[in-house]
Amino acid sequence: MKKVDVLLGLQWGDEGKGKIVDVLTPKYNVIARFQGGPNAGHTLEFEGIKHVLHTIPSGIFRKNAVNVVGNGVVIDPIIFKREISALDNLNVDVSATLKISKKAHLILPTHRLLDAASEAAKGNSKIGSTLKGIGPTYMDKTGRNGLRVGDFLTDKFKEKYNFLKEKHQQMLAQFGAEGVSAEMEAEWFESMETLKRFELIDSEQYINKRLVDGEPILAEGAQGSLLDIDFGSYPFVTSSNTVCAGACTGLGVAPNRIGNVIGIFKAYCTRVGSGPFPTELFDDAGEKLCDIGHEYGSTTGRRRRCGWLDLPALKYAIMINGVTELNMMKTDVLDTFDTIKVCTAYKVNGELTDQMPFDLTETVEPVYIEMKGWKTDLTGLANGDNLPIELQEYISFIEEATGVPISVVSVGPDREQTLFQDVTSVTA
Repeated sequence: MKKVDVLLGLQWGDEGKGKIVDVLTPKYNVIARFQGGPNAGHTLEFEGIKHVLHTIPSGIFRKNAVNVVGNGVVIDPIIFKREISALDNLNVDVSATLKISKKAHLILPTHRLLDAASEAAKGNSKIGSTLKGIGPTYMDKTGRNGLRVGDFLTDKFKEKYNFLKEKHQQMLAQFGAEGVSAEMEAEWFESMETLKRFELIDSEQYINKRLVDGEPILAEGAQGSLLDIDFGSYPFVTSSNTVCAGACTGLGVAPNRIGNVIGIFKAYCTRVGSGPFPTELFDDAGEKLCDIGHEYGSTTGRRRRCGWLDLPALKYAIMINGVTELNMMKTDVLDTFDTIKVCTAYKVNGELTDQMPFDLTETVEPVYIEMKGWKTDLTGLANGDNLPIELQEYISFIEEATGVPISVVSVGPDREQTLFQDVTSVTA
């Protein structure tokens, strides 16, 4: 029986997962999203096209693969409809290649209103939510009040919707916020009709059957490991399990059916929204990373905070995910730096450690080493054999520190700007 390979982010999201899924899709028959929702923004660039996906798996542009939205995903029908319309305009045959789990939960208009009201009530302690209704939807899921895609096929769908809406209206009143408008509801129900274009499936049955048939499957994660609800920088986290274990619960795949775990990380670090960020830069280097890397959120448009690579955090993410290979993204952003810093340890209350503390706060001081920059334009390289020696040293340093090989070095946003590395000489 084949196993499910898992691809996920190892930092605070925005690592470039969408590009790599698109690049790897020719090797797989099924691409399956296992958590998150329209708070994700997976950007793909190829053949002069730049496209951002929020709910739909990043294999959608490849004709060889079926794309599955798994049970662990939450779906906003309005945003989903817009995504489908954009793909229709590009003549992508989504009806033939996209399937949706009946067990995926639906984001209601009132979920988005609750998200905004809750965030506003937090004041200076706000989480930095994308305001897409993700948190309230997962709260209803775990509170056993949620509305699922499969409910749309039943006679009691409207009744269940109204029950949940009324509950939300009462909560909004407590926040002093306005309730849902008739226009918002009308748009939501109209958008729900888009789901009828697609096969609504028992995704756990579907995926396991294809595994038994020997078909290769790739599970695509959203956000990043450091935003995991259990293992991230709580409470500044997302509402789902973004780590490898989330692929099991978000797709109905047994743990012994997990194969390779591909960890995606940037050659530096970024973070959107609030929360601790030990290596964040507030100087010209941080501005330079932001400008060259075009570090603005693909979902929110917010400016990303930028900093140097954080090895303690990276090693922590590798550990909890069981990462078998690494992909280093946006390496070209560092092309013009004379020196590059890497955080190798923290000082926590004066004590030196290379482990993630319970709480990443302002008491965490990064300890850096400096490495010589490669001062070379990488964007035109056609293979991984011509890397400058300084970059080879940077790669080797990360591999030795983590014990995991770097199999891909990305040197630009286009799918063609992807260099594959020989990892046979590196042992995990």
